[in-house]
Amino acid sequence: MKNPFDKNYWEQQYIEKATGWDIGHISSPLEAYFSQLSNKDLKILIPGAGNSYEAEYLHNKGFKNIDVIDIALQPLKNLKERVASFPENNLIEADFFKHNKKYNLIVEHTFFCSLHPDIRLKYVNKMASLLEEKGKLIGLLFDFDLTKEGRPPFGGSLDEYLQLFSKKFNILTLDKCYNSIKPRFGRELFFIFEKK
Repeated sequence: MKNPFDKNYWEQQYIEKATGWDIGHISSPLEAYFSQLSNKDLKILIPGAGNSYEAEYLHNKGFKNIDVIDIALQPLKNLKERVASFPENNLIEADFFKHNKKYNLIVEHTFFCSLHPDIRLKYVNKMASLLEEKGKLIGLLFDFDLTKEGRPPFGGSLDEYLQLFSKKFNILTLDKCYNSIKPRFGRELFFIFEKK
């Protein structure tokens, strides 16, 4: 089956500015998490990053090793236009599932929900393969029923995430997000998963 949510699909979303998921700034739960990180040498990956306000925030705070990957070129260009000093080599236009490098920390924010539910196990396995020993996958997951329209964002539930991720990760945190932005309040889970 051909993936309807391919490079062309996502490129078009950015060109047409049909990016309703883009809040225009770093999300408050991720900012709170990043603010307590002290090791600026962490190797960080932000996959399916979109306009990646997370990468902008981390870069401006002095983190040195941030890779941003997206299948579409336009959001990477948008990040570079906003943050001219962001290293060109760390902006990766590619298929996440073909990426091979090791990281201490991977940041999830609206990437998981953009992928068809049929490939969620593939996502979990790939995330585990990209993390160093005891590396962490952190971020936000939506907490609402799977969409009936058959298009992103695809929802999910706490029970589903526990079952899906616990095979490869120690679940350190998976809780209702108390500091979501208003439109997403009550519909997000904040998580920290450590690679087993």
